[in-house]
Amino acid sequence: MKLVWTSRFTRAVRRLARRQPTVLDDVESALHRLESDPFHPSLRAHKLKGNLRGCWACSSGHDCRLIFEFVKNPQNGKTEVLLHTAGSHDEVY
Repeated sequence: MKLVWTSRFTRAVRRLARRQPTVLDDVESALHRLESDPFHPSLRAHKLKGNLRGCWACSSGHDCRLIFEFVKNPQNGKTEVLLHTAGSHDEVY
């Protein structure tokens, strides 16, 4: 499944890299798993409710979460993963 990075997600990953450079390895690993199998058990992917209804979250390390959404590409009709943001549990919820 193709991953589509939003500018907000890119900024969030850069911010994480500045604060905790070791988290980048966990994020990269989670992104590879998300690309190959969004429902891999190690990701602990789950639907969100409330203001984030329609989005999903997955774990990337101990306290890092990735917020994403499944969207259909209008050009080819394939489902893609639109990455919204990343950060600690308290930052993204």
